[in-house]
Amino acid sequence: MQCWEAHWSAGVARLVVGLSGQATFGETSDILAEVGQIHVSTSTVWRQAQRWGEALKALEHEPADKVQHWPSREEMIPGEAKGNERMGVARDGAMLYVLGEGWKEFKVGCRFEMVERPTFVKETLEWEVLGRAVNNTYVAHLGGPEVLGQKVWAEAYRRHWTPAWETEVLGEGATWIWNLADEHFYDSLRGVDWYHGTEHLGHAAESLYGEDSSPVKQHWLKEHQQILFEGQALHLAQTLQALAAGQTGGVRDDLLEQVTYFENNQHRMNYMELREEDWWIGSGMVERGAKQFKHRFTGPGMRWSRSGAERLLPIRAAVMSQTFDDAWRAVYKSPNN
Repeated sequence: MQCWEAHWSAGVARLVVGLSGQATFGETSDILAEVGQIHVSTSTVWRQAQRWGEALKALEHEPADKVQHWPSREEMIPGEAKGNERMGVARDGAMLYVLGEGWKEFKVGCRFEMVERPTFVKETLEWEVLGRAVNNTYVAHLGGPEVLGQKVWAEAYRRHWTPAWETEVLGEGATWIWNLADEHFYDSLRGVDWYHGTEHLGHAAESLYGEDSSPVKQHWLKEHQQILFEGQALHLAQTLQALAAGQTGGVRDDLLEQVTYFENNQHRMNYMELREEDWWIGSGMVERGAKQFKHRFTGPGMRWSRSGAERLLPIRAAVMSQTFDDAWRAVYKSPNN
């Protein structure tokens, strides 16, 4: 580290690191020079992101019983939400390029709060008062699901999960998600998010009718989406089982794969009941979050060392969560003069 960096104020260091979570290192250097007349080289921005990203990564890895509770958004902004009566978590994944390894998946976890708001439901073509996800906060991990589960639980705990009256876990149906839910969120409601459920139904439609959007295919898909929306996933599995019996080869195998999916997850697909109880059934909040991560990590020509990506992920997560200032105060220590 250059000696003059050691004498930076906390404010300058915070600007450098926070901006690096939103823009490329070169763009960060340009923004600081143009807006703040702060001249920092691209390599210095990278070096600061590496240094403080490591500290933020360590903060994410703190055991849940030792994390510092931070103020909730509604405590800081009165009236922003009703409170923490209901909270939920969801997971998704995205890809980034790691030097020497190729494209690798990083997993994203989202913790959200639930409020009731008027919502137009395209399945019923009516306005209903439904649960909506607000005040989303994120964590991410380049690696296996176990560490992500620990990070999600620590973030949920930090954001006052335990006093919540009711909680929910949303996922796409993968076994690892429910294993993590059993470990960290054992008393929470479980739900396969609506988007992934209909995506599997779409796979079944493609197996039966091909990839073209024919009227017959669209009618079949709409009809069976309604069956799924009504919470009849087991009936849907039985229907697909009967259809598979009349097929051969790859079509039969593809249909049976969807049969297994709906059979295994049918008890987590009570969509109408969940909507009636004002629970959120879609995972749009975490999917949007994954896209925001990708925006920072998968720009033209972007290639990452594993350590570099791992140190920038928590910075990006804190910026997206609007918790960067809280996280910075938790990790910043003024250097010795």
